[in-house]
Amino acid sequence: MKDGQTIGQWLKWDFEGNGDLEVKDMNGNEIYWEDFSGFWYRWEYNSQGEEIYHERSDGYIKDNRTPEVIERNGRKYQLIP
Repeated sequence: MKDGQTIGQWLKWDFEGNGDLEVKDMNGNEIYWEDFSGFWYRWEYNSQGEEIYHERSDGYIKDNRTPEVIERNGRKYQLIP
């Protein structure tokens, strides 16, 4: 995939023939959606199926993921997404 390219563009998705591009995980949760204009949504879910991350192509982000903590030289650091 090239920088700035949507998944639909990369797949050469035929929006006119196939409609909007929708991708679901194995639990049936929608994880990606894109329309003919290139506008897209992306989601992540936790193991209970609850939405923990949502992002849109216009820059909107809702992030409820648990921050990752690493330990280095005996000190703990919280990674900022």
